[in-house]
Amino acid sequence: MPPTEPDSSRSLLGKDDDGRRFLSGTFGEIAALGPPPDPASPLLLPTREHRRFTEFADTVRAHRYIGLCWGPPGVGKTLSARHYAGAPQWEQWQRDLGEDREPGPIPEQVLQARTALWAPTVTASPRQVDQALPRACQQISYAIDYHHHGRVDPFVHPDSRSSGLTELLIIDEADRLKTTGLEQVRDYYDRHTLGVILIGMPGIDKRLARYPQLYSRVGFAHEYRPLTPEELTAVLNRRWHTDGLAGEDDEFTQAVAIATIARITGGNFRLVDRLLTQIQRILTINQLATVTPEAVEAARESLLIGH
Repeated sequence: MPPTEPDSSRSLLGKDDDGRRFLSGTFGEIAALGPPPDPASPLLLPTREHRRFTEFADTVRAHRYIGLCWGPPGVGKTLSARHYAGAPQWEQWQRDLGEDREPGPIPEQVLQARTALWAPTVTASPRQVDQALPRACQQISYAIDYHHHGRVDPFVHPDSRSSGLTELLIIDEADRLKTTGLEQVRDYYDRHTLGVILIGMPGIDKRLARYPQLYSRVGFAHEYRPLTPEELTAVLNRRWHTDGLAGEDDEFTQAVAIATIARITGGNFRLVDRLLTQIQRILTINQLATVTPEAVEAARESLLIGH
């Protein structure tokens, strides 16, 4: 069957233009959003740490302070922040809008959270930070305006001006911000009535202590910890069935395998996901129906796991 011709009315190319210039390597990405989310990607589980993060974010948002959140990589900081802000639904809504599809109503989680989520690039310049902060927050305010009035008209409905309807800004990967970038965040916070959460690696609190003007505005701090052994066991039991790993395991074999995974991953969400993927691969290659501790160890050897 021949391929379907694309909609020529949206083409950037003129007559007799084959678009060869796009092969030169001097053009960047056309769209800011990445591909649609993988439906097979693990969903957020309502763990105790996620509930603690939600309470922390609600408090920062209500009191309009700056909050610090830190924790080791892979424990779920970004996943919790994205879930709180409704980022997956918001990105899909924007994707539909950008592709001229009917986007539907503004996602409910976006309307409830009124939270902008932004992560600086590794080489973010002061100009890029100055542009990104108001852009991320203003989009949320305009979305709320659109929900209430069916249109975005800041001159008729001035509440959305200057990001006035955005109540919280979450900055992920805040460790990437240099001194100037941190000062820009403080300046933006001072000129708006919203809370700000900076998410980073352990030690970000000590680094920010060197900037008294910013640090004096920090009202709340939250350490995002790995899962406890009991909670990790409960998470693994749930994943055991949703990932189809239960098979013909007897209860003892399953318990030993889960205990082995818990010991290897140490409560790290990211390692759990990677290890379970490798276990499924080992079972498929060896045509096994039962997850044994030996299969878990074989999967562990396929991963780079720090000690």
